[in-house]
Amino acid sequence: MTEPSPTPSTGTSFIPGAKMSESKTPDLAGTAPSPVPETQAIANQKAAPPLAVGKAEPLSPSSPGSDQLARIEDKCARIEDKYARSEALLSRVEEKIEGATTRMSEAARQSDLAALRSEVRAVADRTRRLPGSGALVLTAIITAVLTVVLTIAAQRFHLDGLITPR
Repeated sequence: MTEPSPTPSTGTSFIPGAKMSESKTPDLAGTAPSPVPETQAIANQKAAPPLAVGKAEPLSPSSPGSDQLARIEDKCARIEDKYARSEALLSRVEEKIEGATTRMSEAARQSDLAALRSEVRAVADRTRRLPGSGALVLTAIITAVLTVVLTIAAQRFHLDGLITPR
């Protein structure tokens, strides 16, 4: 699963620029541990005079840090440009997606409207085949006349006697 590191993680070879402790060979017998080796950065920090806070001195063009600072600023400017380009690209993509979403929802509405139109057309076809109000009035009149005629005929022929009284 894990492989051992090719460089040892203990001793002075692990920390670059570290000063050697009292003994050059590690003591494996379990005696008292040697003091922690001091790195070059810590030694430089102790040797450097304290910085004056509040005084900002501009770097001269000939100083070695100004070249590096200019390169860093250049890189930051390029990164900002890339960020702006990618942000513009993302906003264009977002606009295209919104447009596509709008078109898709419009198409879905159109298909819903088409389905609704076909349903309304089918209902209209079924209701057209139903009889109109004129036919219904004529049927009611014929039914009333036939009922009266059959009732009078039943009374004349004494057919009401065939019906048992309650």
